Amino acid sequence: MLLGDTCTRGCRFCAVKTSNKPPPPDALEPLKTAVAVASWGVDYVVLTSVDRDDIADGGSGHFAETVRALKELKPGILVECLTSDFRGDLGAVASLANSGLDVYAHNIETVRSLQRLVRDPRAGYDQSLSVLKHAKASKAGMVTKSSIMLGLGETDEEVKQTMADLRAIDVDIVTLGQYLQV
Repeated sequence: MLLGDTCTRGCRFCAVKTSNKPPPPDALEPLKTAVAVASWGVDYVVLTSVDRDDIADGGSGHFAETVRALKELKPGILVECLTSDFRGDLGAVASLANSGLDVYAHNIETVRSLQRLVRDPRAGYDQSLSVLKHAKASKAGMVTKSSIMLGLGETDEEVKQTMADLRAIDVDIVTLGQYLQV
């Protein structure tokens, strides 16, 4: 997990600690992460982070720097980044999509009707769709991925509609799961 352990949002499903002013990210984290991952001998890695609304680009540059460092140290590695919505900043999305990234993941989290109940008010269904659509359009061949949590009160029809909405913007991979707070 990049960018520290403290999130600037307060989604109701999540157990990560929150603060409006978390500590600044470690400037050496991209290189340290790349060195560590390269030493593991893996061929695929998923990088994720907390939301960092306190950083101008939401942390997208930090992600991109980490991807570039990884690709330099281990050119054949496949890198997936599970990102925040970067507050809907499509420039930040494009920057990360063009960093050498292989899979751009951003979770829609839940069906449209439950967004305000489940997610922080700064996140939203349409904003998530916009991020995923822009990631796909930013780089030819970009694989996009999203996830839906189940068991929050959604109906089967709402899940099908969410999947249809994701498919309509050419999201390649959708996972379904549950998230239980500790």
